[in-house]
Amino acid sequence: MKNILTLGATVLLVLSACQSRKAEEPVLTKSGLNPANFETVVDGDSVALYTLTNANGMEVCVTNFGGRIVSIMAPAKDGKMYDVVLGHDSIADYLNIDGNFGAIIGRYGNRIENGKFSLDGVEYELPHNNYGHCLHGGPKGFHNAVWRADQTGDNTIELTLSTPDGYAGFPGNVEAKVVYALDDENALHIDYTATTDKKTVLNLTNHSYFNLNGDCSKTVLNHVAFIESDDITPIDSTFMTHGTFMPVEGTPFDFRMPKAIGRDLDVDNEQLRNGMGIDHNYVLSTGCDVSKVAARVVCPETGIGLEVYTTEPGLQVYIGNFLDGSVVGKKGVAYPKRGAICLETQHFPNSPNRPEYPSCVVEPGQEYHSTCIYKFIVAE
Repeated sequence: MKNILTLGATVLLVLSACQSRKAEEPVLTKSGLNPANFETVVDGDSVALYTLTNANGMEVCVTNFGGRIVSIMAPAKDGKMYDVVLGHDSIADYLNIDGNFGAIIGRYGNRIENGKFSLDGVEYELPHNNYGHCLHGGPKGFHNAVWRADQTGDNTIELTLSTPDGYAGFPGNVEAKVVYALDDENALHIDYTATTDKKTVLNLTNHSYFNLNGDCSKTVLNHVAFIESDDITPIDSTFMTHGTFMPVEGTPFDFRMPKAIGRDLDVDNEQLRNGMGIDHNYVLSTGCDVSKVAARVVCPETGIGLEVYTTEPGLQVYIGNFLDGSVVGKKGVAYPKRGAICLETQHFPNSPNRPEYPSCVVEPGQEYHSTCIYKFIVAE
């Protein structure tokens, strides 16, 4: 009897220990993220990881630090889900490794020449953080701010940010809101709105780095891309635009018929040299009609496809020319050169200094509004 009691006590102790260990094990997202690794305080504000899901099993993970998309689990033709964006496993890496992976960009996405512009005769001086120009709102742009987060449902999160007059040199007290919503058609809707109390310029976008291979250690040169555009805004050796358009016909930048991203990168072309590859604003032929496909990218091996829809006149296409394997991301993967494609819906670069471009000026009493949709499809 004594042996039976001892055995029973031992079994109970073992079961209790197992249950205790199980309780301590973190509940990971489908993409393998541990939400606890994103819980911290930055500049007095709380940061966390939020998870969006839809009826098809897709998952999008977002942190309110920079409003960053950390992971997207999208379906492939083999029936499995794969993470299709570059990023980091913890908030510590986002804080310590300079980069824009998945971030909301503002107040002005892309470049402003010489870090200055004028409104009504007043010149505004901005940070000079890229070849003497202001890039993505400077080092303290929206990508490094903590946004207030309100997850309003399983598939939706609202992020809001208040920035004062003079923030990074830009005029106006600006109230910005970005809503991420994942629908059951596997489309991630990104809606940007903002208001100002002083005439200002705004150009918000998302800087996700997409890799549809299901393996982010591979390049995206095999991806087949289509872009609804007849022209790009050419750049000089400092990546700056100067108000002109360049037809894509007969150049490596022509994606009006689908072709592999890497097909024409070895062509001797001044614009490829200036951009170290493709890093250019495409003038979209969609007429800012969000129902029309602005771009489509498909990985033939996995069948994972991405369609882009937008109300914006331009699309910055960047193929990871500055990645070089030195940045280690999720699951210890070193991200290689041309290991991603960015598809940033936007007003044109340097628009505050180019009256011939569509205006990016926002007046008090107006509401800035922009929509981007990233829709995931499966191609056989």
